[in-house]
Amino acid sequence: MTEPSEPSPDTNGEQDQDLSFEQALAELETLVERLESGEQGLEQDLADFERGIHLSRQCEQRLQEAEQTVYKLVGDTEEGEHLAPFEDGAEPSESDGE
Repeated sequence: MTEPSEPSPDTNGEQDQDLSFEQALAELETLVERLESGEQGLEQDLADFERGIHLSRQCEQRLQEAEQTVYKLVGDTEEGEHLAPFEDGAEPSESDGE
């Protein structure tokens, strides 16, 4: 069985708060690659899965914080229009300047 190459979530939880979104996402991608390789034992796979869940939640929280920051910065428009969530594939409206 291979030795864990990453500290367990219990030993570095405080350090995770120092990770940027990009760092957490990069580590998550590495964990996914290792899990998909199938070259690890069950114990390490479970530890990596647990770490991945933790990082995924951290990334989600950072994205929600960023979204709230954008809403605070942009706020309502002068015409009384409200911000609406982005819809993938949506056509730009006339008020978008196009």
